[in-house]
Amino acid sequence: MSTENISIAKAELEIMRVIWEAGEPITVTEIGELMKDKDWKRTTIATLLARLTEKGMLNTERRGRTMYYTARVSARKYKKGQAMNLIQNLFGGSVRDLIVSLAEEDTLSDEDMKELKDFFANRRK
Repeated sequence: MSTENISIAKAELEIMRVIWEAGEPITVTEIGELMKDKDWKRTTIATLLARLTEKGMLNTERRGRTMYYTARVSARKYKKGQAMNLIQNLFGGSVRDLIVSLAEEDTLSDEDMKELKDFFANRRK
């Protein structure tokens, strides 16, 4: 499944993070408990889950009267697809231009720069 063109809203992403973190089938009630700081109604969570299922992000399984949700797309795969989409759409496919943009705006800390340098040095070995 290609995740490059799947667009999910911020609230949907928050739900996905809970599901990814759970790592096992999870119910609307359990999601609500894990997100109680949001104070979202059960119907709101159910609506977001329905949207995510429609978009192909979730698998559903009915056990009795309860619906369980699992991620159909891993967090890593989703992030990679979104990163590639960003690079393609905003930077014409150039990773270099993305990094230059981040560096020019002082977005990257010295620690970030060292990690990138070490990462690329180790990839060449």
